[in-house]
Amino acid sequence: MEGVVTDSDLRYIDRRGNLLRNRAEFSTSNILTFLGHNYDYNVRLNLNESNFVYIDFKIDDKYIEVIDPESDLEKFKMIKKNFPELKILGIGQSNYVAMMNELESFFSFDSASNQVGSIFIEDPSLAFDYAHILPLVEKCSILHGHTSTVMFEIIGNMENNLVIDFGVAKKIIKDTLNVLDHKFFINKKYLEKEDDVHYLIVFEGPKGYFKLQVPKSTTFLLPGEATVENISSQIIKLVAPKMPSNIEALGVYIYEGVNKGAHIIAKTKPTAV
Repeated sequence: MEGVVTDSDLRYIDRRGNLLRNRAEFSTSNILTFLGHNYDYNVRLNLNESNFVYIDFKIDDKYIEVIDPESDLEKFKMIKKNFPELKILGIGQSNYVAMMNELESFFSFDSASNQVGSIFIEDPSLAFDYAHILPLVEKCSILHGHTSTVMFEIIGNMENNLVIDFGVAKKIIKDTLNVLDHKFFINKKYLEKEDDVHYLIVFEGPKGYFKLQVPKSTTFLLPGEATVENISSQIIKLVAPKMPSNIEALGVYIYEGVNKGAHIIAKTKPTAV
C-alpha cells in the first residue's frame, strides 16, 4: 500500500470551515457551492422523542446523505422507510449503488425533466508523469518530477438519465493525459528564444542561474507557473472542448505524491452577460 493516499491521511475542510469526513463529502460540498446552493452540514434529524440521526447535507427542505461507509447505507434505508415524505437523496460509490435501487449516483434540485447530475471517475490508468521547475519556490526551483493520479468530476444536465457515458468520458480524459504524459512543464515567461526544434529556457532562482535547451516535442509551456493547480486548470481547458454540450462544469483532482495535490472546478461554458 506504499504511496496510496486514503481519506484517513487527509483533512477535508469546506469553504464554511466544516471538517468533512471524506473526499466524497468534500466533492459534494464543492459542487453545492459551485451551483450556488446554501447548505447546512451534519444536520440532526429527530426520529422520535429519544432517538435522532445526523444527515450530511441539508438544502432548504431537501437532504443529501453521502453513503460512505456502508453503515450510512443502513441509515439511509431506515430514513427512507420511516420518513417516506422526506426529500432525501443518497450518493455513493458504485458498489453501494449496486446494493440498493433507491440509492442514486446523482442528485438534483430541479424538476425531473431538468436534472443536474455529477459523476466521478477515478481509475489507476488515469495517471501521468511529468517534470517541472518552480523558480519562485526554493525547494522546487530545480528540475524534478512527479507521477500524478487524476480523479475527474463531470457535472451537467441529465440526458436519458445520464450525464455522460463513463466509457466516452474515460477515453476523453485518457487521450488528454497522454498528451501531457512525460512532458516538462514550465512557465512560458522563461522562454528566451526558440527554433524549429528547441526552446531555450532561462531564469534565475534561489538555486542559481539556469539556462536549459529543451526539445519542443517534450515541453509544455504554461501561462503561469507550473504548479499542480495550474496544471489542473490546463487539463480542464484541454478536456472541456471535447465534452458534449450538456456538460456544464468539470472538476479535477491531481495528487502530486502522497498527502498533497490540488482540486480545481471550472465552468465549461462562458457565463451569459
